[in-house]
Amino acid sequence: MLFELSIVPLARDVSLSDDVAKVLKIIDTSGLPYILTPTATCIEGEWEEVMDLIHRCHRRARERASHDITTVKIADEAGEQNKLVTNVETAEARAGKPLRRLPS
Repeated sequence: MLFELSIVPLARDVSLSDDVAKVLKIIDTSGLPYILTPTATCIEGEWEEVMDLIHRCHRRARERASHDITTVKIADEAGEQNKLVTNVETAEARAGKPLRRLPS
């Protein structure tokens, strides 16, 4: 399953990057495969493990902000794995060429 997570801490007067970095550390240390994008993080895993991770991330954000918006999108495709990679590969194959990505 793929989960797209976006947490926006509100009601703060300082840069949000410190708050976001603290949440990303939780995701990084989880051991689950993920890809960071400019506006969200895509995480791959089973329902229970990812929902637990999302809950921990949400709690962490709320420790530092009195208000946050947590958005989760779920792509649930029976029997599929490694969708972080295969979804992009499929799109590129259908486009007939590699698609633009940021350099690593």
